Amino acid sequence: MKVRLERVREMLKRTLGEIIRRDFPPGDHGLITVADVTVSADLKEAKVYIGVVGKADAKKRAMSHLNGKRGEIQYELGRSIVLRYTPKIEFHLDESVERGNRVLSILEELEKKETPK
Repeated sequence: MKVRLERVREMLKRTLGEIIRRDFPPGDHGLITVADVTVSADLKEAKVYIGVVGKADAKKRAMSHLNGKRGEIQYELGRSIVLRYTPKIEFHLDESVERGNRVLSILEELEKKETPK
């Protein structure tokens, strides 16, 4: 069963990425990417983690736009993949890349302070 969940998760991630790339070109919303998808054990719910390249207001616009179009995206998803139930999708902003960049910049600053001149 775990293998099936992984397959469905990857299929959802790929298909949602294509739908978002096609229907949400970079612009006012920034560049929107699908970072990850988690699926419930019964395959009826999916959490979609979205990465947005842009400023904070672009991220807010992107998330509100995605949540506003959730029904249409879910319909397209149901037409693109064949499952008994199309999972109910829920969008979440993924800020892990930004946190990683912040940690790297802090490490660089510490390294600069420690190197003798």
